[in-house]
Amino acid sequence: MSTFDNPFDPERRLNRTGCSCGRHRSQAEHDAQLALQCAQIESEDKRYQGVVASAVMRAVFPKDAARRAFLKSVGASTALAALSQLFPLKTATDVFAQGGAIEKKDLKVGFIPITCATPIIMAHPMGFYSKHGLNVEVIKTAGWAVIRDKTLNKEYDAAHMLSPMPLAITLGAGSNPMPYTMPAVENINGQAITLATKHKDKNDPKVWKGFKFAVPFDYSMHNYLLRYYVAEHGIDPDQDIQIRAVPPPEMVANLRADNIDGFLGPDPFNQRAVYDGVGFIHILSKQLWEGHPCCAFAASKEFVTTMPNTYAALLKSIIDATAFAHKAENRKEIAAAIAPANYLNQPEIVLEQILTGTYADGLGNVKRDPNRIDFDPFPWQSFAVWILTQMKRWGQIKGDVDYKAVAEQVYLATDTAKLMKEVGLTPPTTSSKSFKVMGKEFDPAKPDDYLKSFAIKRV
Repeated sequence: MSTFDNPFDPERRLNRTGCSCGRHRSQAEHDAQLALQCAQIESEDKRYQGVVASAVMRAVFPKDAARRAFLKSVGASTALAALSQLFPLKTATDVFAQGGAIEKKDLKVGFIPITCATPIIMAHPMGFYSKHGLNVEVIKTAGWAVIRDKTLNKEYDAAHMLSPMPLAITLGAGSNPMPYTMPAVENINGQAITLATKHKDKNDPKVWKGFKFAVPFDYSMHNYLLRYYVAEHGIDPDQDIQIRAVPPPEMVANLRADNIDGFLGPDPFNQRAVYDGVGFIHILSKQLWEGHPCCAFAASKEFVTTMPNTYAALLKSIIDATAFAHKAENRKEIAAAIAPANYLNQPEIVLEQILTGTYADGLGNVKRDPNRIDFDPFPWQSFAVWILTQMKRWGQIKGDVDYKAVAEQVYLATDTAKLMKEVGLTPPTTSSKSFKVMGKEFDPAKPDDYLKSFAIKRV
C-alpha cells in the first residue's frame, strides 16, 4: 500500500488538502476541534464528579456548619481524597454521567383542570412525555386535598400542585409530614381577583368588609395574595371578610349562585366568569407581584430518590413543555390542545384570551397583557422563603423556621437548572433573588424582619 493509500499514515495528511478525517478544511482546524471536544468532555467529567462528591459530602456531614468546618480545616483536595477512601466516587461518577434505564415508564400524574397546569396537561396530547420515553396518564382530579391525598397514598406518581403545597406537606401543615419536593414551577402570574357583577361600583378593597371570598386551598398563593392585598388596604382577612376554600371548577357556579362575592382564583375561571356574564376582573395577580409563582410539578422525595431516571425523564418532559408554552406564538395551538373535555373542558376562545393576554375584563374593556400568564420552570428558593413567611404570618406554622434549609430541601433548583440546559434554556446562575410584592421589597436573607414589618398578622 502506498503512503497515499494508507489512511493511518501521518504523512498522508501532509500531502493533501483538508484533514485526516476529511471533515475539516485543514488539519489545524481538525486539531482545534478535537481539543475543544476533549475540553468539553473533561469539563463534563469534572461537573459530574463535583455533583457526586457534593452529594456524598452532604450525606457524611448533613449540617452545613460541620461540612464547612471540615472543608476549611483540610482543604477541598484532601477532603475529596478522604471521601474516596470511604466511597467509590469514580464508579458513582461514571454511573451518574452515563444515566440509566427508566425504572418505570407507565406513570400517573394528577392535575386540576386549570390553565396553571398547562405544561403538565399539554405534554400528553402534544407528545412531550413520549418524546422522553414515558407513557404518562394525566388524570383530572376534583380538588387539591384529593391531589395531595392520592399522591401521598401513591395512587399518583407525581402531581400538579400549588407551589406552597410541597412546603406544607414537608412541614406537616394540614397533613402528616412527609419529605416532598418541587423541582419545577408550572406557571408564573395567571391568577386574578374576580368580583360578582353586582359589585362593579366597589373596586376599592376598603369597602369589602363583610364580603365572602373563595380561594382554591388554604395552602395556596391565591390565599396568601388575597390576604396580603386586603391587609395592605386595612382589611383583616380573618375578621373583616370570610375566606373559604372552594375547588376552582366550582368558583363560577358559586359566584352565579351568590354564595360568594368574589374569588382570587386561577384561570380559566376568572375569564369564564366574564364569558358567562357573572363577574368582572378586578385586578390581575401579576399587578400585585410581577412574576410570582402559582402552580408546580411536585413529587415525593421517595419518588425522586428511588426512581432517579424516571424522575429525570418526567421533569425533563415538563421543562421541555414549559419552554414550548413560554413562546407566545405557540399559545393558540396549546389552547386547542388543552380545551377538550378530558383536559380543561372549556371553550377555546376563553383559553385563547388567557394564554394570549388579549381579553375582555367584564367592564366593557378589551385589555392586552401578553404576560397575564407565563411559563418559567425555575423554582427560585426565595419564592419558598416568601411563602413560608406568609404561612407563619397567618398561623399555619408555628415556632422557629429555618427558612433557607426548608427552601433548599423542597425547591430543587439544581435539578431544574441542569435539565433546563439540556432542553436549550438558560437557567439563572443563582437560586435566590429579591423581588417586590405590592411595591414592598422582599429580601430572602431577612425573612423575620419582613414578617415583623406587617401590622396585620397572627404571629
